[in-house]
Amino acid sequence: MKLKMDFMLRKVAGYYVVVPVGESCVDFNGMVNLNETGAFLFQRLQQETSREELIQALLEEYEVDEATAGQAVDSFLEKLRQADLLA
Repeated sequence: MKLKMDFMLRKVAGYYVVVPVGESCVDFNGMVNLNETGAFLFQRLQQETSREELIQALLEEYEVDEATAGQAVDSFLEKLRQADLLA
């Protein structure tokens, strides 16, 4: 899975936001706010990756167990799907 190319992650005043660029500006009004973990996962999804690779990345970056990392990845991916951000 991978993110659509028409969205960019930016850090603004200490907050992470995803904003549409290009043609996506017409269909997507607003922006998506992310916490640090969401921004971390978003960056990894800019290139083709799998759910398992995302979980492994969380395990290496944060002090969490595999079940917690799996739940965080699943929740994040579902939110991206609902916002139609995945390619």
